[in-house]
Amino acid sequence: MSTADAPEAEVPDVPGPAPRILLIRAPYYRQIVDGMTDAAVLLLGRANATVETVDVAGAFELPQALAIALRGRTRYDGYVALGCVVRGETDHYDFICDSAMNGLMQVAIDYAAPLGTALLTVDTLAQAEARSAETGSNKGAEAASACLRQIALARRLGAA
Repeated sequence: MSTADAPEAEVPDVPGPAPRILLIRAPYYRQIVDGMTDAAVLLLGRANATVETVDVAGAFELPQALAIALRGRTRYDGYVALGCVVRGETDHYDFICDSAMNGLMQVAIDYAAPLGTALLTVDTLAQAEARSAETGSNKGAEAASACLRQIALARRLGAA
């Protein structure tokens, strides 16, 4: 399925109190990440979630920030990680994408943390713009919806 064909992200039913979400952003490509942030915050607002946002230097720091947050005193019901990596002329792209995505998944598994991820890994800025635009499929909204679904699952299974 292409981004153009993707259905609009849905606001799932989350039982219990309004979720508290930490949105972790790597705004190296600010316009792209801002577009995803706006869509994520809008969707989370429709779920009556409260959202706190923190920025990190880049995609490589996303998993580290998630781990720091999970070890901190402030408790969140779920997390959303947003960023963008555009392929360049060196292997740097592959290392950053692999490390960031694997790191996010490993931290989420280790802590059983509800996580929605929209780390765009694209060949061109145009591809990133198509995935972060105000209209159409927005990966920030999709990540927010995924986070809420994971929170609902954790609450249903007694893990929250």
